[in-house]
Amino acid sequence: MPTPLVSPYGSWKSPITADLLLGGSVNLSQPRFDGDDIYWLEGRPAERGRNVIVRFANGRAEDVTPPDFNARTRAHEYGGGDYTVHDGVIYFANDADQRLYRQRPGEVPQPLTAADKSRYADMQVDSARGRLLAVREDHSAPGEAVNSLVAVALNDGAVATLAAGNDFYSSPRLSPDGRHLAWLTWNHPNMPWDGTELWLAELAADGTPRDARRVAGGSTESIFQPEWSPPGPGDNGALHFVSDRSGWWNLYRLNDMENVPAERLYAMDAEFGLPQWVFGMSTYGFVDADTIVCTYSQDGHRFMALLDTVGGRLQTLDVPYTGSMLAIADGRAVYVGASPTAAAAVIFLDLSGLGRPDRSAVLRRSTDFAVDEGYLSIAEPVEFPTTGGLTAHGYFYAPRNRDYSAPPGELPPLIVTSHGGPTSATTGDLNLSRQYWTSRGFAILDVNYGGSTGYGRAYRERLAGQWGVVDVDDCINGARWLVEQGRVDGERLIIRGGSAGGYTTLRAITAHRVFKAAASYYGISDAEALAQETHKFESRYNDKLIAPYPTGRDLYVERSPIYFADQCSAALILFQGLEDKVVPPAQSEAMFIAARNKELPVAYVAFEGEGHGFRQAANLKQAMENELYFYGRVFGFEPGEPLDPVEIENLP
Repeated sequence: MPTPLVSPYGSWKSPITADLLLGGSVNLSQPRFDGDDIYWLEGRPAERGRNVIVRFANGRAEDVTPPDFNARTRAHEYGGGDYTVHDGVIYFANDADQRLYRQRPGEVPQPLTAADKSRYADMQVDSARGRLLAVREDHSAPGEAVNSLVAVALNDGAVATLAAGNDFYSSPRLSPDGRHLAWLTWNHPNMPWDGTELWLAELAADGTPRDARRVAGGSTESIFQPEWSPPGPGDNGALHFVSDRSGWWNLYRLNDMENVPAERLYAMDAEFGLPQWVFGMSTYGFVDADTIVCTYSQDGHRFMALLDTVGGRLQTLDVPYTGSMLAIADGRAVYVGASPTAAAAVIFLDLSGLGRPDRSAVLRRSTDFAVDEGYLSIAEPVEFPTTGGLTAHGYFYAPRNRDYSAPPGELPPLIVTSHGGPTSATTGDLNLSRQYWTSRGFAILDVNYGGSTGYGRAYRERLAGQWGVVDVDDCINGARWLVEQGRVDGERLIIRGGSAGGYTTLRAITAHRVFKAAASYYGISDAEALAQETHKFESRYNDKLIAPYPTGRDLYVERSPIYFADQCSAALILFQGLEDKVVPPAQSEAMFIAARNKELPVAYVAFEGEGHGFRQAANLKQAMENELYFYGRVFGFEPGEPLDPVEIENLP
C-alpha cells in the first residue's frame, strides 16, 4: 500500500463522491410477504424520489408499479404504510392524487377510491368481507383534517367509517379469525410516543365494530405496534403490543378478551418500540403462537432476538444485519437491516436454520457502491457529561482515509450532527453520507441528545418544555468534551442538522458562541410560526416541547432563533425545499436575510419541487457539494475535488 499523502484535514480526496453515493442509491422500506413472494418499497432519488413497489419472486426482483405511479401517501405528511398486498393483488396510495389504487397481476393500476381530498394509509385486507381496512385523513372541509378508521369496499370503493371522534388513528389489525379489530388512537396535544390508547372491538357479521373498549394505554403511556399472534392450542390468537408503562418500550400480551391486565413478556431496560413518525412501523413478528422474532436497542446498540413467550427466554441472534420493518411468514423473515460496516439492505432470513450463514441472504442493497474499509469510519458509541450532572449519548466518527494523513499536530474539524424529530434517534449503522465527510478529514459527533429515543421514557422526556435548551446543551457539551480529550480542533467546530436538527443548529449559533460554522437543512427558525402554520400531526407537538400556545407565546419568542439573528455567531448555509409544508420556506428566508444584514458569511440554497426532506438525486448532490464548498471557503482549505461554487454573502 502506498505511503499516505500528508494533507490538511478537509482537503482529502475521497472515492465517496456525491455522484457515486447517489447514482445507484435507493431508500428501502416496508417489506411484505405474500405467499412465496416478497415485496418492498424503494424510494429512488434518480427518479425524482419516486416510490416503487418491488416484487421478489423466483430469485429475481422486478418493479410492479408502472413508471407513472408513485406509491406514497401524504397522511400525517410523513406517510408510511403506503401499500399492502394480498393474493397477488396490490393496494397502494398514489402520490399525485392520494387515491387508493388496486393493481391485479399483469394489469395496470385502477383507482379504488373517489377523487376527493382524502388520504389513506396503513392498509390491511379483510378478505372475508371484501374490504380494505385503512386510516383516512379527510381534507375536504376547511380547518384541521379529520382522521378516522375506515373500511373501503373492494367492489365499488365505498368508504364506511369504523371509528371516529379522536384526533388520530393508526394500526388497524384484524384478528386471525376475523372476529375482532384492534387499533391505536390518540388526541392532541399528545404525539404517539407521549400517550396512545389501544382499542379492541368485536366485529358483527357485516364488519361493524361493537362493544369497543380501551384495553391498554392512556395519556401517559405509549403503545406501539398492536399485533395478533397466530392461533395456538385452544385460542384464536392473542393480541400483543409494545408499551412503555415500565419506563421502557417492552412487549406485552393481552391474554383474553376480558378486562385482565396485560402480561409483560420480558422485562428489560431496552426499547422494543420506536417513535411512530410514520405508519406501518414494525419491530417484531411471530414465528408461531409462542415464539417472537424481535429487534431492540440498548445502550446505543441494536439487537435481533428470539423471544420464547412461554419460557420467558430471550435469545440474541448472531446475524450480520440488525434492523426493523420486520415481516414474518411461514418460518421466514424479511426486514430492512444494516450494520456499522454495511449500508441498509433488504434481508431474507430462514428462521429454521438460524446461525447458519447460508440461511441469510441480501435481496436488495440500498447502494450499489462498494466501499473499501480503508475509507470507512466505524461508529464509536460515546457517553459524555452534560448540564445538570447528567450524561448524554452519541456516536463519534474519527476521520479515516487510507490514502491520507494529516500534518503532525493538526486536529480535525468536528461536525456535530443533531438529528430531526426531535423525538427520534440516530444509530451507528453505516451511512455513506457520514462517510462522505469522515473520508475527507472531518470528525463527526452524531448526538442522541436528551429527548432522543432508545434510552427509555425518562431520557425521552428530558426535552419536555426544554426544546432548544437541552438538545443545544448536549450538542455543545459533546463538542467541548471531545475538545478536552484532544480529539478535535476547538477552533473548527461545525454544527449541522435538518428539520428539528436545523432548529437545534440555529439555536446553538444564536444563543451561544461555540460553533464557527453551521448548516441548516429546512430548519425551524420561528417556533411561533411553526405553531401557527404547520400541519395537523405536529400542530400541538410544541405544547409539550416548549409550552401550550398561545399562552406560552413569550417562551416561543425566546426560543426562536429568528428573533436573535443579530446574535448569530457562525457562518451559515441554509438549504430549503420550496414545497415544504412542515417548515415553510419563509423561515429559512428570514434567517438568511437576518444573517446577511449582520454581515456574517451566509448562503441560501432553495430547491423547486422539494418538500420536507430532499428526494431528488440532483438536489441531494448539490446540497452535499455546496456544503463542502462552504466549509472550504470559511475555514480556508481546498477540497480534494473541484466543486461548483455557491454564492456566499459577506465572505471576507
